[in-house]
Amino acid sequence: MTKTSIVIVRAQDSIVVRGIAKKLQDEGCKVIQVAESTSEVSRYFAPDTLFVCYLSETIMEDPVSLKAVTKIVELLTENKYRAIVIGEEKHKRDLMETIPVLSSHIFMRRPVDMETLIRTIENEQKHAKKAGEAKSILLVDDDPSYAKIVREWLKDTYQINVVVAGMQAITYLSQNEVDLVLLDYEMPVVDGPKVLEMLRSNPVTAKVPVIFLTGIGTKESVARVASFKPQGYILKTATKDELLQKLAKFFGN
Repeated sequence: MTKTSIVIVRAQDSIVVRGIAKKLQDEGCKVIQVAESTSEVSRYFAPDTLFVCYLSETIMEDPVSLKAVTKIVELLTENKYRAIVIGEEKHKRDLMETIPVLSSHIFMRRPVDMETLIRTIENEQKHAKKAGEAKSILLVDDDPSYAKIVREWLKDTYQINVVVAGMQAITYLSQNEVDLVLLDYEMPVVDGPKVLEMLRSNPVTAKVPVIFLTGIGTKESVARVASFKPQGYILKTATKDELLQKLAKFFGN
């Protein structure tokens, strides 16, 4: 394993966490343990740092810990860090609903298998190296299952982040630059066309390229957003190869 700095974020010190830290140190990693605090986490922002969030067994019954982890994951996402989040499998669904941006990170169930964790860290090192050169894409889709599929399709070629609601996209794009937004046309509350209208009306985001992901390619749906000049449409029935080809064409590859 390439030498890297790993920050383990945990609710409290424990034998299990110390054991994980020891094994990672044996692999040549520099390991630091910190409390569930955004101020603590932000102290260790550096290009070669990987964050591992070790969740408590009772996180869903602990509003203080849940709020802290939510803020930490959102902070890491905003600063373009990907975390490995270790928690109970039974909590995964609820955590994904409570912390939507968690879908942009890696969830591993506990008890963690160290070989899998080490292999995942190695893959993340490779991903981070590629991300420095890759185009950045924000995927906006309220269907977590579809978003996960698309992320898996694109993650080896592009730097991809995911949000699951229109207003989350507006917030993310007001704070982060991306090369392209893949925007779901049909979403509850704030749908894709409304998101595009809001982006175009803000000088900060007016020129962000947007391609719609849609299950409807009717003339009416196209006409509704024509004045806001999206960069195109991709049907959700597109295969992995078709999607990659369309994105490569867009980026001129």
